[in-house]
Amino acid sequence: MQISVENTSDVGRKLTIEVPEDKIREEIEVRLKSLARRVRVDGFRPGKAPARIIRQRFGKQVREEVIYDLIRSSFSEAVQEHELRLAGEPQITPKEMAEGKGLIYEAQFEVYPEIELKPVEELEIAKPVCQITEEDVAAMIERLREQKKTWQTVDRPAQNGDKLTISFEGFLEGEPIGEKTEHFELELGSGKMIPGFEDRLIGAKAGDRLEFEITFPEDYHDDELAGKNVLFKVEVEKVEEGRLPDVDAAFVKAYGVESGDVEEFRREVRDNMERQLERALKELTKNRVLDALWEHNPIPVPEALIKQEMQRALAPLADALKQKPELLQQLPLDNLKESARKRVALGMLLAEIIRRNELKPDPEKVRQAVEALAQNYENPQEVIDWYYDNPEQLAQIESQVLEEQAIEWVLERTRVTEEPIDFQELMNRQQQQAG
Repeated sequence: MQISVENTSDVGRKLTIEVPEDKIREEIEVRLKSLARRVRVDGFRPGKAPARIIRQRFGKQVREEVIYDLIRSSFSEAVQEHELRLAGEPQITPKEMAEGKGLIYEAQFEVYPEIELKPVEELEIAKPVCQITEEDVAAMIERLREQKKTWQTVDRPAQNGDKLTISFEGFLEGEPIGEKTEHFELELGSGKMIPGFEDRLIGAKAGDRLEFEITFPEDYHDDELAGKNVLFKVEVEKVEEGRLPDVDAAFVKAYGVESGDVEEFRREVRDNMERQLERALKELTKNRVLDALWEHNPIPVPEALIKQEMQRALAPLADALKQKPELLQQLPLDNLKESARKRVALGMLLAEIIRRNELKPDPEKVRQAVEALAQNYENPQEVIDWYYDNPEQLAQIESQVLEEQAIEWVLERTRVTEEPIDFQELMNRQQQQAG
């Protein structure tokens, strides 16, 4: 067997493999003899049919089977011989397989790149630090009050922050845009509507009928409306004013503080914020380490792995895309592809750090991760036992812990500077990343 390897790109490879006719015939003979002992041929006792008859009847089929098996086995042998790490399935193209001429085929595929990590000591990471202040706690309690806000109908012009119940419809060049929206609740200042729409409703009263034009943004997602002037006709049905509850015993009991003690409630709010803070700081620091690794270690990424990662990312949308395939055209595929490329590259970089430094998941940290996850369930011990009784599920936790250990390993060796950050800004960043 002859093998030649050609680099078609940084991660692209093409194997050309030649298998001599003698090897094909040898394997065909072995299979035909085995077949002759088993098949029934009319006019002959079992196993007594002449070789010539067996060859005439089954020779073509057996040759096809032999060639298929030889492609598979010779490709595997070539990959092992040249120590190639495949990233995705190969594309096989037969070049010669006629009887008497042997077998020649090409296999094109991608491989994992060779990674040369730059010394992590050259990296500089701005590690975010944050302290929760009394003002932060007070702001959080205000947001909790907002969640318990009640609404009362008022007979006055609408102000920013009021809630309006409206019915409306839009017209483009005299033609209605879709169906009329009935009894829609809108909090002024929420930014839910097209820019300028909510501003036009300030000062309106229940019973008012308004007409106004709004120019849609040039980058609006619907091309038919982008940059166009649309006439809106709006009927104001009700104006309501928000009323915030007092922070008293009844209020804190509604948030689970059975004693009704306001100070105990404040302590619980702060404790919960501290837990949020710890998670957010850890996540932001991790992202900065990953960004630094990505920027300082550019590596070629196999397209096959990018495709797999995109499919994984789009999996939650699979049902919606089956029902409405046109939705795929609305997705920012270029951005999705670049994000997938980055995730794959970072996975390979972390794997290389773990391999080179022989990092292993710390059993104690794995246990802590499982216990933290179990706290979200009614019977934590049952969840803990379930993970430790299911090696595949536990392996997922171990993988997450190992990734965190790799991040810690990098942080211990980089140049770290501290960057103070406001609590609310940190929470906003985390929310933006989650969205």
